[in-house]
Amino acid sequence: MRTMLMRQIVVAALLFGSGVGVALSSELSIVVWKSATCGCCQKWVDYLSDNGFDVVTHDVEDVTSYKRQLGVTNPELYSCHTALIDGYVIEGHVPASDIRRLLRERPKVVGLTAPGMPQMSPGMHSVEPKGYDVLQFDKRQQLSVFSRY
Repeated sequence: MRTMLMRQIVVAALLFGSGVGVALSSELSIVVWKSATCGCCQKWVDYLSDNGFDVVTHDVEDVTSYKRQLGVTNPELYSCHTALIDGYVIEGHVPASDIRRLLRERPKVVGLTAPGMPQMSPGMHSVEPKGYDVLQFDKRQQLSVFSRY
């Protein structure tokens, strides 16, 4: 299991974290690890597809191991699904506009998180984000606000 996990992460990092993978695929390709039974995860995947992202999903038993391997080590940052795009981790119900901004600005962070399951977020009860913050985090899990809704 661990070998398979490492192989998937290495392949994802090679394909989506380097210029080669991005050049061979859609500019907005994103890999998502989620539970097969999580309805809001699937709604977020559909939302990303509707917003021009090429989404590759992996339904897994335990998303936590993927989170940790990708650098999300603080459980307070966790949500129900984890994604990787061009070397950045996207944790939870992050809006498409924030993902695009992240890729445009390229800050020196591990990625973005919308901790928990914000009720008025894409994939939950609203396509337009309302009433929560999207945070950026570094490898020491230090946080700062990326977007406020």
